Amino acid sequence: MENTLFTVNNVWMMICTALVFLMHLGFSLLEIGLTRQKNTINILFKNVFIISIGMVLYALVGFNLMYPGTFMAGVLPNYFIDLFGLSIPENGLTAEYASGGYTYWTDFLFQGMFAATAATIVSGAVAERIKLGSFMIFTIIYVGIVYPITGSWKWGAGWLDKLGFYDFAGSTLVHSVGGWAALIAVWLLGARIGKFKKDGSIGVIPGHNMPFATTGVFLLWLGWFGFNGGSVLSANPAATSLVLVTTCLAAATGGLSAFLVSLLKYKQYDLSMFLNGIL
Repeated sequence: MENTLFTVNNVWMMICTALVFLMHLGFSLLEIGLTRQKNTINILFKNVFIISIGMVLYALVGFNLMYPGTFMAGVLPNYFIDLFGLSIPENGLTAEYASGGYTYWTDFLFQGMFAATAATIVSGAVAERIKLGSFMIFTIIYVGIVYPITGSWKWGAGWLDKLGFYDFAGSTLVHSVGGWAALIAVWLLGARIGKFKKDGSIGVIPGHNMPFATTGVFLLWLGWFGFNGGSVLSANPAATSLVLVTTCLAAATGGLSAFLVSLLKYKQYDLSMFLNGIL
C-alpha cells in the first residue's frame, strides 16, 4: 500500500510539473498577443531562454542554495557544500524522502519549474521595454541567486519559516517576489515607446493578436491546476480537489470582476481586461 501511494504521488507530481512547463507556452502566447507584432521574436526568445537557463541554473546552483539545510542568522546559508550541482541523498529515490510524497528528482524538477516561472512574471511586465541582452543578464541573476535565496527563507527552513510564515504554492516567494522585481524593473525602464503622446496624454497600445492572447490565458488557466495542485505535494484526494476547485473559481471570478469593472467604467467589452482578470 505504501509503495502504491508513493508511486501515485510521484505520477501526480510529474503531471503537475508538465502542466507548469506548459505555462511557458501560455506566457509566450499571452505576451505576443497583447503587444505589437514587431516584438514577437524578442518575446519568444525571452521565454525560451527563461526555461532553458532557468533549469540549468537551478541544477547548478539554485536547488542547493534554496535547500541548504542550515542557516547563518536565518538569512543566508552558512555552508556551500554541494552548492554547484545536484547531490542525491541516500534515500532520495525511496519513500523515506519527503515523507513518502515524492523522490528527490521529482522535487528538483517541480521546484525548478517554479524558479523559471518566477522569471516569466518579470518578462511580461518588461515586454517592449527592455533589450534582449539586458533581460538575459537579469534572468541569470534572478533565477540563479535572488529567487533561491528568498525561497530559502521559508522553504529552506530560514528565518521566515522560524517565524511561522505560511506560503502555499509560492503566493509570496514566487508571485510577490516576482511582482516586486517586475515593479522595480518597470520603474527603472519607464513607459513603453508610444505610450504617452507629445501632450502628455496616454496613448492606447492595443494587442495585435487577441486569439493568441486568449489561447495563452486558457493554457495558463490549465497550468494553474498543476502549479497549485502540485503544491499539495501529494495526491491526497481531499486536499488536491479543494485546491483545484479554489483555483478554478478564483480564475473565473477574477475574470468576471475585471470584465464588469471595465464595462461599468469604460462602457465597452474589453477582452484584454477580462483575460488579465482571469490571471
